[in-house]
Amino acid sequence: MRIACPPLLRTPPFPGVPKAIGAISAPRPPQPIDDRTDVAGMLDAIRTARVGGSFWAVAPDFAAGCTAVRVGGARQARALAARGGERGIVALLPVAHWSAKAAALLHDAGIPTVAGAFDPWSLLDRAARIEVPGDDELALLGLIAGITVRCTDDGRFAGHGLTEDAAGIAAKRPASLAAVAGAALLGAVRYRDCFTGEPSDIHAAIARLADWRRLIDANRAIAIGAGIAVWKRREVAQLLWNGSTPLRFARSTKRAVRAAAGAGGAIAAWPSRVPADLAAEAAAAGVPLRRVEDGFIRSVGLGSNLHPPLSIVADARGIYYDPSAPSDLETLLAEHPFDAPLLDRARRLADTIVRAGISKYSGGGGAFRIDSPAARTVLVAGQVEDDLSVRLGGGDVAGNRDLLARARAAEPDAFILFKPHPDVDAGHRAGRIDDADALRFADRVVRDVPMAALLDAVDGIHVLTSLAGYEALLRGRDVTVHGSPFYAGWGLTRDLGPALPRRTRTLTIDQLTAAALILYPRYLDPVTGLPCPPETLVHRLASQARPRETALIRARRLQGWLRRAHSPIGRLA
Repeated sequence: MRIACPPLLRTPPFPGVPKAIGAISAPRPPQPIDDRTDVAGMLDAIRTARVGGSFWAVAPDFAAGCTAVRVGGARQARALAARGGERGIVALLPVAHWSAKAAALLHDAGIPTVAGAFDPWSLLDRAARIEVPGDDELALLGLIAGITVRCTDDGRFAGHGLTEDAAGIAAKRPASLAAVAGAALLGAVRYRDCFTGEPSDIHAAIARLADWRRLIDANRAIAIGAGIAVWKRREVAQLLWNGSTPLRFARSTKRAVRAAAGAGGAIAAWPSRVPADLAAEAAAAGVPLRRVEDGFIRSVGLGSNLHPPLSIVADARGIYYDPSAPSDLETLLAEHPFDAPLLDRARRLADTIVRAGISKYSGGGGAFRIDSPAARTVLVAGQVEDDLSVRLGGGDVAGNRDLLARARAAEPDAFILFKPHPDVDAGHRAGRIDDADALRFADRVVRDVPMAALLDAVDGIHVLTSLAGYEALLRGRDVTVHGSPFYAGWGLTRDLGPALPRRTRTLTIDQLTAAALILYPRYLDPVTGLPCPPETLVHRLASQARPRETALIRARRLQGWLRRAHSPIGRLA
């Protein structure tokens, strides 16, 4: 059999990713297939994942029961036009070889057309029959999907007794679908892990394509971005790519609402950078919102220093740090049926994070020793006082000083460490308190110690809404919560903040991790530029001890230093 080119299972053309880097498969000379190979299971996996061909492309609305005919030139168009009386015919046009005259023939015959690449599964779900050349990948996908396939020439999928063949096509040796598909998908193709470059198997390739399909399908409804800072747009656009067109960014919320309404899509908005009335304006125009924020494993380097995010969330219901309304994350935590393989994966991921010392903004930890005279050592995690998570989920706690006072009142005999938030210490955000004032409640202020190392060294932590509370749970520390973060209210924390009546389910740390780190966020591999699983990003961050710097990042760091130097509180100790 002839070699498939390109392979049926292939990587979507993600923006900015060279084909050689992103390739998940490549043709090879035909190889014999092991009789023990579970080809049926492989085909079931492809059907379930809905991958193969240009699955990322636009998904036209095909009529139920249609007959789709691949047309390659004017002669074929003329022949198809002559069948214009047949009901339900759709012409599939290869744009690169198309002519205006042939298109006009089909238009005059009343035959609808689909030009260029499209998601084949949008056709296979609806069509009763397809007519394509014998080497067309749509023929193989049609056979896998179980619809009638008519081959119009003597290609490799024709003549085996699996297809209806046009007159004059010679019969070949009869073959099963498993034999034909196995030869095309295994005997003529090699697979690789696009993140490591190592050889892979077809099941891993299908699983990776299935992840990308879910990501792209989730992005199809997004029409435009709003409030996305220029320095993070490239990474956000890669993670919000809809499979066909680059994400555009509006200069104002009014333009965003107008553009989204015109396209019939949603606005991907960064909540802290858009007007508070955007939600109302969008709702009045019938435009849905996807609220975009940093993920919980973000980068090496601070966002306030303009290190772009390598993880984001795009929430269709709300946003994880606003407890006043449900979010996609809260819904996952409340309702998702966490199966054993997912929980095993979550446990392994958490173990890797802890061993590598990964925190939201950094990797690496190292030992940190506390010379404490007390039996119990507690960390208090400072926060950015005007952050949306604090404003929306901080309850009645009045900033970092009040949080420290409450922690001391709750733990009068503990040795208390206070770690200011790194964005505050960098001079970019609000929330600084003088060290002398902090030491009225804390026994020590710590700065240049990674969060992971601190959490390894303490017995417990007090937080308002800080992600440090979740990172402490991963490490088996007790967590006292004074606000309403996403991980409170599920039976894992000591909750001193406002009541959370929607959170009635009792969770394990593995269930929390599965939702928060696997199911909810999207991740970007900084090496290949491809969307990746969390395990890949954790591996990259663990091996990158220092953040990569640009001139913009250096300028931002200098700006923070100048702010600190001129702060009325005085220079930091």
